[in-house]
Amino acid sequence: MLSLDRVNPPGSTTLGPRTSPPFRADHVGSLLRPPELFAARAAFADGSLTAEGLRAAEDEAIAAAVRMQEDVGLRSATDGEYRRKSWMTDFAYQLAGIEPTGTIATPAPAGGKLELSPRTGASLMRVDGRIGLDHVIFGDDFAALRSLTTTATPKLTIPSPSMIHFRSGREEIDEDVYPDLEAFWDDLVGAYRDEIAGLAELGCTYLQLDDVSLAYVNDPAQRDRLARMGADPDHQHETYIAQMNRVLAAKPEDMRITTHLCRGNLRSSWMAQGGYDFVAEALFGDLGVDGFFLEYDDERSGGFEPLRFVPRDKVVVLGLVTSKRGELEAKDDLKRRIEEASRYIDVDQLCLSPQCGFASVVEGNALSYEQQVAKLRLIVETAEEVWG
Repeated sequence: MLSLDRVNPPGSTTLGPRTSPPFRADHVGSLLRPPELFAARAAFADGSLTAEGLRAAEDEAIAAAVRMQEDVGLRSATDGEYRRKSWMTDFAYQLAGIEPTGTIATPAPAGGKLELSPRTGASLMRVDGRIGLDHVIFGDDFAALRSLTTTATPKLTIPSPSMIHFRSGREEIDEDVYPDLEAFWDDLVGAYRDEIAGLAELGCTYLQLDDVSLAYVNDPAQRDRLARMGADPDHQHETYIAQMNRVLAAKPEDMRITTHLCRGNLRSSWMAQGGYDFVAEALFGDLGVDGFFLEYDDERSGGFEPLRFVPRDKVVVLGLVTSKRGELEAKDDLKRRIEEASRYIDVDQLCLSPQCGFASVVEGNALSYEQQVAKLRLIVETAEEVWG
């Protein structure tokens, strides 16, 4: 383990494993889809495979993914988001009142910056009816995942409520339906509360709200985009945090809810840059989640100084291992960066993960399955050596 006198500030707690989420070695959620699943999706698309056959292929692939996660020593397991095309839209499009509008960006080379499309709002969806929930989204998927886990806690990921506004904006929210945004937020918060209650009934105790908006707004270019959408670029993140807190107020006592922030992860490309300084005080001080998964795999994420705002009862999962490239990080480098972070936050409040998922969209990032597994194993081994 790292030397406690070097890593722990005075008055810090004793290091050791965490028994509740987030765990010392954790991961964001999505995994590279196996070739067999791509083949099954193609067969379903051309009509040679039934919906039941596709579901069976997904079940088989997810079972193998869960075994892999447990075999490398992870204490949480997801279904890899194998049944989705996108981390966000597969959820958002199942909310009543929301319709898709198209793509928001032009393709970028792996590792490059994703450029927004010419559309002013760069939206993914239009709100043309009252937002509501008529079924537990991903409920069947979570039940299937839970049945497959043996040693790991089943973890479900869904987009945060902020993303519904961030990817639509005032211009895509029908003013005949919502003349003012207060009613929009009321309906959206209600839908998310219903979703969380439904997941709790299914036994979900580990939920992650994925939110790129709270990372994007650290980038002045992204705040300019918010202004063009008719939002308040200086305070929109505070609105998002307040509305998320309304959702979190109904959190079941035995459910741990985290949030994950990144700056874009579409096929190894990115969309925003900048440290957490702009949002840090409100994000860490006010958002009522149990933990923060933070992107920290390169210089675009800034330094660790904003972590000084994290309260003692919150956990930060450092995303030091990149999911965008296959090259394996050096364990000593990871330990050094954890030590750097511990200058601003008690090391006992820290955990380790990749900076994002390995496949935020179905195509996945530019690395191999073997490289993905090696990175997850590295995270587990490093966490064991740092925290015990």
